[in-house]
Amino acid sequence: MAEHKTVIVTGASQGIGAAVVRAFLDRGYNVVATSRSVSKAGFLPSPNLAFVDGDIGQAATAEKVAQTAISAFGSIDHVVNNAGLFSAKPFTDYTAEDFRALVSTNLEGFIFITQLAVKQILSQGTGGSVTSITTSLVENPISILTASIPMITKGGLDAITRSLASEYAKRNIRFNAVAPGQVDTPLHKNNPKDFLKSLSPMGTISDPKDIADAVVFLAEARHVTGEVLHVDGGAHAGRW
Repeated sequence: MAEHKTVIVTGASQGIGAAVVRAFLDRGYNVVATSRSVSKAGFLPSPNLAFVDGDIGQAATAEKVAQTAISAFGSIDHVVNNAGLFSAKPFTDYTAEDFRALVSTNLEGFIFITQLAVKQILSQGTGGSVTSITTSLVENPISILTASIPMITKGGLDAITRSLASEYAKRNIRFNAVAPGQVDTPLHKNNPKDFLKSLSPMGTISDPKDIADAVVFLAEARHVTGEVLHVDGGAHAGRW
């Protein structure tokens, strides 16, 4: 169990992020949940739950999140970098503004809060973990789901996960990622279910809880680091 450890969850207001918040609360963790409007997301009040509204792509938001974790709960032990933007369009249709928005949320959002968390975890001396949500499309692109520019950012998260796992292994800070396939979230509310099922070898759509369960596993798996755990119905394995 958690022993009152504290988890920061970004992009926490709906979908995978909200499921991750609930999964950690159910296991006795303290949770600091952040997104642009997380305080209006409808979570039940809990003494183990704190909210920070803001854009995680802004350094000031990350500072407020880290300070809230320390002031409310006294530590930062785990971070779940779930906040992310995604769009699918032909490569030549992406604009500079599209790219900057993806970098801000997907990469700067990772960097700002993870740097602060690592400093705090090092000062505590008891170890911890960082888990990021990427996508199976990084390793196995699908021609009918063109998302080249978002994959620059998600692939970067896979790469930095491995780099940091090596850099901090002897300091007992573990870095992992969960790579979902198609998940039943508001992001896909306008996509036909049959189309989404066709993007998985198993012909299935994951529930947000499936992803949250993988995140909790990685936070508690003391000897797992540098891992990208695919929860995608086998999509990363290749053609089907």
